[in-house]
Amino acid sequence: MTQRVINWCLAACFVLAAPSITLAQQLEQKITSGEVIVDSLSGAPGDPVRGRVIVLSRQSGLCILCHSGPFPEERFQGNLAPDLAASAAKLSEGQLRARLVDASRFNPNTIMPPYFSRDHGVRIAPQFANKTMLTAQEIEDVVAFLVSLKQ
Repeated sequence: MTQRVINWCLAACFVLAAPSITLAQQLEQKITSGEVIVDSLSGAPGDPVRGRVIVLSRQSGLCILCHSGPFPEERFQGNLAPDLAASAAKLSEGQLRARLVDASRFNPNTIMPPYFSRDHGVRIAPQFANKTMLTAQEIEDVVAFLVSLKQ
């Protein structure tokens, strides 16, 4: 068996044994080393077309507020964070996924929000409390798009 199948089986057994597992605990199970989330958060592959829409959205993903990338149609792109194509080129799929989930695990001083965390700090509007910024499938879509930038 491959390591990925073994990891999946162990995670599935743990979930079955502990049905009240929290989102944070599920993520900890998916992180196989210090900086990689190997398995899909949603269990389904991402769609790079939908991922591109999320990255360019100034309402949901907000990525281009801080990042730039190969988007000639976008007039205003950020310069506070690395170019997305450059980041995608040097990070694996699992590393990209882990950084989208919570970049502060790798850099405590990052300004990048944790896109798949329910802990947003203080002074959160009630409609956003206890919700992630992006869904598991949206994270997978963004990861698929970023991986497509390598080609």
